[in-house]
Amino acid sequence: MKSRTLPIVATGVALALALAGCSSANGGSSSGADATVVVGSLYEPTNLSNVDGGGQGVNEAFQDNVYEGLFRLGDDGDVTPLLASSYDTSEDGLTYTFTLRKGVRFHGGGTMTSADVKSSIERVTAEDSQSSRKSSLAVIKAIDTPDDDTVVVHLSQRSISFVYNLSYVWIVPSAEKSLKTEEDGTGPYELADRKRGSSLTLDPFSGYWGAKPKNGGVEFQYFTSASTLSNALASGSVDVVTSIQSPDALSRFTADTSKYTVSEGKSTTKELLAFNDAEGPFTDVKLRQAISAAVDRKALLKAIWGDYGTVNGSMVPPTDPWYEDLTSVNAYDPAKAKQLLAEAGKADGFTFTLDTPTYDPHPAVAQYLQSALRKVGVTVEVNSISADEWYTKVYQQHDFEATLQEHVNDRDVVFYGNPDFYFGYDNADVQKDISDAEQASSEDQQTALLKQANEQIVRDAASDWLYLYPQIVVSDKDVTGYWKNGLNSQFPVSGITVG
Repeated sequence: MKSRTLPIVATGVALALALAGCSSANGGSSSGADATVVVGSLYEPTNLSNVDGGGQGVNEAFQDNVYEGLFRLGDDGDVTPLLASSYDTSEDGLTYTFTLRKGVRFHGGGTMTSADVKSSIERVTAEDSQSSRKSSLAVIKAIDTPDDDTVVVHLSQRSISFVYNLSYVWIVPSAEKSLKTEEDGTGPYELADRKRGSSLTLDPFSGYWGAKPKNGGVEFQYFTSASTLSNALASGSVDVVTSIQSPDALSRFTADTSKYTVSEGKSTTKELLAFNDAEGPFTDVKLRQAISAAVDRKALLKAIWGDYGTVNGSMVPPTDPWYEDLTSVNAYDPAKAKQLLAEAGKADGFTFTLDTPTYDPHPAVAQYLQSALRKVGVTVEVNSISADEWYTKVYQQHDFEATLQEHVNDRDVVFYGNPDFYFGYDNADVQKDISDAEQASSEDQQTALLKQANEQIVRDAASDWLYLYPQIVVSDKDVTGYWKNGLNSQFPVSGITVG
């Protein structure tokens, strides 16, 4: 057995963002350990569960604040221990034995045991789970709990990313509440109040096993447009914005560095023109390639973000180990786009519907695509839908021809290895490469296989990866200690210092 004893890491270390009601340049009222952190965001959770369609917002507000996992994905991409104190791996890589941290309490009063960990993992892998990591954890064959402090997981095949994937699993009580409307986590904060369409408030949890938060609580305030969000920061209503969504909004803060701090991190958020590769017109690879060749992604990025952001060329951001520059594949070439349309039997063009989330920047992106594709004879009919509608119509029911969406996770090119994912992309060679990469015996082997898979995904124009967002957090000048990169849309708040 290979034994790894892990250092104690508390969630009260060097975290994220900014505050409200603080003694700040914006005129707040308090500072230090009693300050209430007011966070402005565009991403309101649709519910409170990460396996029931809670969306990006539930990770932003709850990951490492309300809920914790056996392991934690840090802002640098490293995975470190949290509710596990040590683990062993068998020589064949098929058995993992985890020793749990002692004295961990749930907000509802119970003490964490191995039974809770087992049921939490099974909650993610359950048939009705909507977790994006469900397929990644399908390698789990059985889970044993020989005592309250030990969990033994048996895999059906090697999984080089297994510990990484466990960082996405929230540990909840085995006798769980309705976690779509209530919470019962182990994190440094507990839910105090939720006003749908408005805000979500977290209070420090007095029974927390780790370091006490450096503030008196957190209020996430939700906005429906980038302009109202930035206005709230400028007026002092919020103290930090989790991500600025346009250069116009950003310029007002970069112009006054005496009041504001602007932090640009390494983004993993991709703006996708996602095709339904399984049904409808985009089952034809030539049509997907034609659309990709008709879009000037550099001009689009300039129109949306000015001098910020990156044209990425694939689902893989530069922070992933298997990144390579593939922007030359299906590059902007209107003449090539018309040629591909003709080869697909659409020389006179065609019409498709683009399901577009109503929040920024998707409406502006949709307008740009309409204009760009009109030049090659393709008509785009924009169907504006809410985040809730998008989740049901597109993600769950796969009832779409094409859609816009931002994908925030790192290492998520593996989703193209799952033909049941909403992309509907089904390539046996890619599936084998991704499967073999997960069973690799070394990171070098994993990297080589995922590069090979990604190259094929891009050649097939499985989606059109329009650009990589900039990751820009703006806060009041008195706010320090926040994470810059926000991988997986995490926004931990317990380490904030004010004033």
